[in-house]
Amino acid sequence: MDSETADKIQDLNYQFYQNFAEDFSETRQRLQPGVLRLLDLFQPESSILDLGCGNGGLARELARKGFPGTYLGTDFSSNLLQKATLDIPGDFPAEFIQLDLLEPSWQRILPETPFDIVLSLAVLHHIPGSQGRLKVCRNIRHLISDRGIFYHSNWQFLKSERLKRKIIPWSEAGISENALEEGDYLLDWKRGGKGIRYVHHFSPEELSQLADQTGFRIKDSFYSDGKEGDLSLYQVWEPV
Repeated sequence: MDSETADKIQDLNYQFYQNFAEDFSETRQRLQPGVLRLLDLFQPESSILDLGCGNGGLARELARKGFPGTYLGTDFSSNLLQKATLDIPGDFPAEFIQLDLLEPSWQRILPETPFDIVLSLAVLHHIPGSQGRLKVCRNIRHLISDRGIFYHSNWQFLKSERLKRKIIPWSEAGISENALEEGDYLLDWKRGGKGIRYVHHFSPEELSQLADQTGFRIKDSFYSDGKEGDLSLYQVWEPV
């Protein structure tokens, strides 16, 4: 994917998550079953970096469980970050900062000490272009300790007939399909107004290749969420 197309796609998602932060947050008032399953895997007193923390639901659940580690949540949407800071108990060591994974050298604004756990839940599928996703995952590898774990989930919307009906032509965004990669889609949003956002549909094979190229190996992989329990593909990666 060329840089001009990636920039256009990036701008679409910026506008969506800023303009529809309130409506989007209302649809994310409880954690998905797959996320709750991941929480049971966290080791006590771990340091957690949550890339794309959204409205802070994960941090609030960790606080509710009395998690004894530390938590740093990041998101590019200032409006979602405002939501994230609400209702966090004062005795839970949660911090939040604005961070854009598509900015060069974004990792430099983070603490130099490696994290035990890095999370990227429903985030990688919003990164445009295979090269962009490679850069993000390579940066994550540098942020994680040698015994750390990278947890991520990716939307499997093509498994849902209802969600497939949300796919719209790229012409509505003024982008040529010839400039895109396999698995790139544009989905509409109608809650609180009309919005559009970019989502990449990962195959298990593509994720396996991405892990190999970025210094990880897949420790575990499972489907969860949605009526049929297969709306998201979760993976657990460990450094090689």
